[in-house]
Amino acid sequence: MTALTQNELKILVAKKAIEYVPANAIIGVGTGSTADLFIDELAKIKDRIVGAIASSNRTAERLAGYGIRVFDVNEVRSVPVYIDGADEIDPQGFMIKGGGAAHTREKICASIAERFICIADASKEVDVLGKFPLPIEVVPLAREAVARRLTAIGGLPIWRVKDDQPVVTDNGCHILDVHDLRITDPLAMEQELTLIPGVLTVGIFALQPAHVALIATADGVKERSYR
Repeated sequence: MTALTQNELKILVAKKAIEYVPANAIIGVGTGSTADLFIDELAKIKDRIVGAIASSNRTAERLAGYGIRVFDVNEVRSVPVYIDGADEIDPQGFMIKGGGAAHTREKICASIAERFICIADASKEVDVLGKFPLPIEVVPLAREAVARRLTAIGGLPIWRVKDDQPVVTDNGCHILDVHDLRITDPLAMEQELTLIPGVLTVGIFALQPAHVALIATADGVKERSYR
């Protein structure tokens, strides 16, 4: 059997996630390459849903491009499911997210969802979080002050730049990617880092973890339930 590429695995799990979309509902949709593929699949059943809330401008544009109605999060009390990818996920369903610089809005969308369903390929499963640099969204004024605090706890914060320009989030903030962390207590670290003045959102999802993960493997999509 020919091994599947990472993109083929992402397509596999995106197709599987459609089974978790309830009819006649507004759902939450995440941001990233796997979420993009999920939106492509969602477009095929768009007449079965009312619409979606989006975790980024990028996602909102992709949804709208398919004719899927995009609701402002302030218009919606709750959604039955929020479906999004992850940069890392551990055996408890705790995650690192933010590779796409959308983790603040992702946390907001996840917070009003009855179930958070993570969709990922097997390469994202880890025993301990931290190999993937931890994204932290910061108010620009506080960037260097926050970086010094992160260095003091043993991290190596790198200001995220693309094409020689600082990455600016949908919220007008900057991203510090923190290397060299081994996150053995995600709950405690999320709480600690969130309290640093100038931090908007930490890319640890432990207070708001996944309920279910759909993991694409060479043997098909595996479901992991956490709570």
